[in-house]
This record gives sequence, C-alpha cells and structure tokens, in this order.
Amino acid sequence: MNWDDTTDAEAAAERLVGAAADGEDQAVEAALRPKDLGEFIGQEKVREQLDLVLRAARARGATADHVLLSGAPGLGKTTLSMIIAAEMAAPIRITSGPAIQHAGDLAAILSSLQEGEVLFLDEIHRMSRPAEEMLYMAMEDFRVDVIVGKGPGATAIPLELPPFTLVGATTRAGLLPPPLRDRFGFTAHMEFYGPAELERVIHRSAGLLDVEIDPTGAAEIAGRSRGTPRIANRLLRRVRDYAQVKADGLITQEIAAAALAVYEVDARGLDRLDRGVLEALLKLFGGGPVGLSTLAVAVGEERETVEEVAEPFLVREGLLARTPRGRVATPAAWAHLGLTPPRSQSSGNGQQDLFGA
Repeated sequence: MNWDDTTDAEAAAERLVGAAADGEDQAVEAALRPKDLGEFIGQEKVREQLDLVLRAARARGATADHVLLSGAPGLGKTTLSMIIAAEMAAPIRITSGPAIQHAGDLAAILSSLQEGEVLFLDEIHRMSRPAEEMLYMAMEDFRVDVIVGKGPGATAIPLELPPFTLVGATTRAGLLPPPLRDRFGFTAHMEFYGPAELERVIHRSAGLLDVEIDPTGAAEIAGRSRGTPRIANRLLRRVRDYAQVKADGLITQEIAAAALAVYEVDARGLDRLDRGVLEALLKLFGGGPVGLSTLAVAVGEERETVEEVAEPFLVREGLLARTPRGRVATPAAWAHLGLTPPRSQSSGNGQQDLFGA
C-alpha cells in the first residue's frame, strides 16, 4: 500500500475496525493511555524486557538505549514510547518518518533536543535516505555533520548532540535497512492481543469512560476487536452510544451484539469491506483463484485498499489465502458466510491443489 496515497490512508482510518487513528481516536486515546508499565495491559515479554532496560539505565544515571518497536497499528507502540519517557522522567518529542524528508529536517530536530530527551519517530521506515544516513551517526556518536554550502566549496560542520533516546516505531520492520536496525539497543515486536487481554483493556477503558459493562458485554466486544486494543476501545465507544440511546446504558452481551450489528461488524470482527471481498471471491469467482486487480474491481475498491486494508486480517483469520495463481477462499470462508463450496472444492481436488501450488 502506498501510504502517500491519502485516499487509501483515509479508507483505513474511516473503518470502525480499522487500526489507523482518526482525530477522535487520538483525543480519546490520550485519556485512556496507561501512564506506566504497571498499568500497561498485555505484551508481557516486551514489558518485562523493557522494564529491565529502563531500570538499569536509571540505576546507572544514564539515558536508556535506543528502542525499536515493531508491529501492527493499534497495539501500543506510541503508548510505550510515552511510558519510556515517563519512566525515565524525561520529556518526549514526537514526529514521524514521512515528516522528515530532508537531512536538514532531522538536524533541526536533533539539535534542539535536551539531554536525556526521548525522540519518538513513528513509521521510521518511511524516512528519507539522506535523513536516515544522518541518523546513523546521531544514534551512535551523538553528533551530526551539517553541510554548509554547495559544490566544491561545501564544508561539513560537526554538531555535538546531548545524549538522547530514540524510540522508533514501524509497522514494517523488514523495510528497515540493517545498519539502522543494528543501532537500536533493544528491539521488540508487538503481538496481537488475546480475548482475555482485550477484555481487561475494555473493562479498564469502561471504568475511565464511566461506562457500565458486564463481563458478557466485554467478551462480546473483545471477540470482534481483531486482537487490537485501539479497535476494542473504538467499538466500546460505539456500543456505549447504542446502550445510552437504545437501552438503559448497561452493556450486556445482547446489547453489544445488537450495537455492532448496526455498525456491520460481525462476530469475527469482519466489516463491510471484509465481507465484500469474501462475497465477491465466493459468489462471483467460485472461491478463486482470482487476481487481485480483478477482485478489487469486483468490490469497487482500489487494488491497494484490498491488499493492505482487508487482506491481512482475512489471511490471519484463515479465511483467504494468497497463492501464485491468485487469491483463494478457504473452507472457513465458505462456512463463515453460510455458503456451500462447489463440488470441485468440497471434494478436496481443487482448493487443496491450489494451496499446494
């Protein structure tokens, strides 16, 4: 997906089950974010390892090592960066890779950092190459060379930087060049959350939002949250609206299910776009294989939207498979939509061969 294409980015943000944050999400997340590692729910291994890194740095009276956080959107990378700053009693500066298109942009940010400050660089893999190369020296030696002038008369002026901690976040760790990745002292991959962890997130958020919810209601929302706390919090807010308008305010399993049916989020967390992709694949193309461009035209969406917004979750749920011959629906997809696969697939000759292709 080309994230420079604002149409695709907006499509991801507008989905109720999309992990991209919109303006409302950013405001609410600020209120719901945990303030320290003790409050942070889930990611047990990452929390334990990060706690050791931060405690050791505090004991030495030094700045913490540079930290790289990777994983899907909505799993808590930004929250952890703020917790790192809080645990180190340091200010935090927040920017993103797309905002740094020239080495001068990065030099301006680095030269204004205070000693011990945390610099959070979101989507670090999208930073420009000249800025990336400047970052190597800044991370390792705490200095940058500022080029003054052009051509043969250009000179490099070394600029010393105060020790700082860089926290990089990326949804595509594989796109980071090895020289950059190797300069991080601690790297962590954020995993998707299990239902029990999401229920804890929902109960905590409900308390902060002054929402009444029983365990069955929390379980219903958690089951449709696609393993992502940000989506869980967003669904909670929409179910809260429904409960206030259509019921007495208490969120039960029945109320949560009815509310999410209104918003077209089904029992597995699929929304209109997800089901549209599956229905086109099953009803129009007999379960596949079908090319991505053809499938996108059938759904009425851009190729990139289908590939980067809908497909990852469908593949993770075992409802769709990418094969050399095209996209193929799995038996679970037929069952989820209540459809019967063609005889050639149900007999095991067609689809099974495609998976082996």
